[in-house]
Amino acid sequence: MRQRPLLTGLGLATAAAVVVSRFRRRRPAPPQPPAPDPADELKQKLAETRTDEPAPSEPGPASGEAGEALEDRRRAVHDQARAAIDDMLGGENLPGEETE
Repeated sequence: MRQRPLLTGLGLATAAAVVVSRFRRRRPAPPQPPAPDPADELKQKLAETRTDEPAPSEPGPASGEAGEALEDRRRAVHDQARAAIDDMLGGENLPGEETE
């Protein structure tokens, strides 16, 4: 007849262990700090590179002078290209070009 108190004690110990284990599982985990956003890091790097660019030190020429200089440069480049094409073709004129 001594089995009854022994079984009762064992049952109570098991029940207490179950309650304790469930209580431990329900504890909320400590909040994790949010992971850094890669987009924010890239934006920061881009902002740093933009601030590192030197400002133009010399103002450009007046708009009239720039237009004339640009036309002269274009004309020179086109003349060089035509000369190179003529050399490749052996001095022949391209279709559509008039002979002077």
